[in-house]
Amino acid sequence: MKRLYAKLMSIPYVENGINEIYTGTLSVYDATMRPPVMQYEPVYYSGDIGYGYYETNRAAIECPTVIVSIPVESLHKTSERKENDILKRLLYYLNNMENDTSTYKEMYAGEMFVEEIKSNGELREPYKESSSTYFYGDKSFSIDLTNKLAKDKPTVTYHIPIEKLGIENVCDAAADYCLRAFAPYIDELNAELENRSRPDSENGKYYLYRPGGEVLKRNSAFFALCPQRDYEYLGGNSVRIINDGVPRPPRMCLCIRMMIQLPSKKLKRTIRMLVSDLPNAVDKFLAYFDMRELEKAIALAEKQAAVRAWLKNSDYCAFIANGSILPRSKGTDMPLKNAVPFKSVPRDEVEICGVRGMGIKRGVTVITGGGYSGKSTLLDAISAGIYDHCSGDGRELCITDGTAVTVSAEDGRSVKHVNISPFIKWIPGGDTRDFSTEHASGSTSQAANIMEAVECGARLLLIDEDRSATNFMIRDEKMKALIEKEPITPFTDRVNELFADKGVSTVLVIGGSGEYLNVADRIYMMEDFNISDVTEKAKHIAKVKSALRALPEESDWTQSRSLLARGFVPRPEGSGSERLEVSDMGFVIIGDERIDVRGLHDIVSANQLDALGYMLRDIENSVNSPVVDLDEMIASLYRRIEAEGLDCVFSSYFTTTNRFMDMPRSIELKLVINRMCRINVKKT
Repeated sequence: MKRLYAKLMSIPYVENGINEIYTGTLSVYDATMRPPVMQYEPVYYSGDIGYGYYETNRAAIECPTVIVSIPVESLHKTSERKENDILKRLLYYLNNMENDTSTYKEMYAGEMFVEEIKSNGELREPYKESSSTYFYGDKSFSIDLTNKLAKDKPTVTYHIPIEKLGIENVCDAAADYCLRAFAPYIDELNAELENRSRPDSENGKYYLYRPGGEVLKRNSAFFALCPQRDYEYLGGNSVRIINDGVPRPPRMCLCIRMMIQLPSKKLKRTIRMLVSDLPNAVDKFLAYFDMRELEKAIALAEKQAAVRAWLKNSDYCAFIANGSILPRSKGTDMPLKNAVPFKSVPRDEVEICGVRGMGIKRGVTVITGGGYSGKSTLLDAISAGIYDHCSGDGRELCITDGTAVTVSAEDGRSVKHVNISPFIKWIPGGDTRDFSTEHASGSTSQAANIMEAVECGARLLLIDEDRSATNFMIRDEKMKALIEKEPITPFTDRVNELFADKGVSTVLVIGGSGEYLNVADRIYMMEDFNISDVTEKAKHIAKVKSALRALPEESDWTQSRSLLARGFVPRPEGSGSERLEVSDMGFVIIGDERIDVRGLHDIVSANQLDALGYMLRDIENSVNSPVVDLDEMIASLYRRIEAEGLDCVFSSYFTTTNRFMDMPRSIELKLVINRMCRINVKKT
């Protein structure tokens, strides 16, 4: 009934507006490229059932005559639909529970007696099986325990065959679109349950993950092969295996995962939520699924992928499309209304895949400007471009080298056997080529962050002076002349060498020092969120100083260290039980470790942090040799996630982690491990 729905939504709120449904105008396209033909058809279809709307009389415009046309063959299928479409097995378990149950164990177990007819026609002795996947029609959902302390808050995963949605491209962008499109139907259900005078544990509630603007691989919406029903329901908890010789291989399904808070001591409401309301919401989602919007989301993802591919093989490290909305609304990640759209400077405007915008070249780029001019907003947009964004975010075509890392000072972080000698020549009683500390200073932490990012494969560093150690970033000629014994080589003296020797570019936001004007390849000025190229002017101002500038000797950027298995475990010392907690404050607690990840600015959601905790646990449990081949173990883990889905690392054993996870980059996982205090690392 999508055509009728579209007409009703477009009718103006006037007395005679209903006339549009009686004419039923529609544009008919054929296989040729000719213009569409206008036809008139007041019959609207839902599946194979037609609904004809006809004018009763001139005085009863608002009271149409409706003729329902039901194919005869559909009537013969009524009993079959009745048998298959109602979740009778689940209903049986629920109806046999006590009203005040809090365990719902029968629902989770899904124990059933299975009858099977042998090839010789004899009936095999019934046997027991357990399955918490429940079918209705050609859809199904599985009910799983979220964790041992949330038995009244199950995880429900819906499986919808992609043919019912018309989906052919099973990509992350399609799953992301479906998750966002399903949300309004869950909002409707929650609105009916809401009672502000009572908690969710009494009202009941559906919890669907609400993503930000990023489009990521998730365990809350994904595509997977799911089994078809191979039995017929007999009644109670008895089923019979279908033995008709028809193959029923697994089908590709859209899987949408949510949690459901079941209402305490209200079994009838629980039954309605699981057996009636939620299936109805899924059916409504299917009935009004907008294929055109899905195609737009996939087309955007394909364009983003094309831009990324172009960047990878070009002299550019980032691209910002003209018209992008970079500022965010206060306190949110939504685009600011009435913001100034981005417009490239003429010198660096390029066209990529039919989109015009500004290309940021590899090398050293400085973004400067006065306070509140938009320079940090521009850097944030470049950082956001590490990930794809959905339509409406404003930064859909802000695309950045996928290896980029945002670097800052990180006072107090743990550092293990890192070569920071390019920036720190000496420290009292220590060797900066093999530097370790439990509490790094601002300058040593920023030096370690850069060296580790380079070691992890970063080809672009993003640095804002407001989050940096001043003595690490700059030292002007006067201070160099005054302080002769200075162990710190400022980043200004190494940034060009970093690009020349390692191919690592840098984009810096600088507002308080002119030292970087000497070393930058491009210098942009932000003023009232408008960008201009001031490279020539800045170079003219800095040229006198440039003549006096002496560079240090070339340095060694290599790291030679190995992670040992000893101490790299998810269990506290002396305990046989694992420990994993993820704090909203920015800490991952695993075994005896309390890892501070607040300095990892490219973790864009709390759910990425949960995923990092589970992935770290998985790697620790997989170690089987004294020396950890970390690169291979991480690569192997990502291959498994690609094949099996992100949920393959989840465990319901832990009670202080979120159920939903967003996929992080491998570089973040490596940087989390670098911040562990109790691991053992040896210099090689």
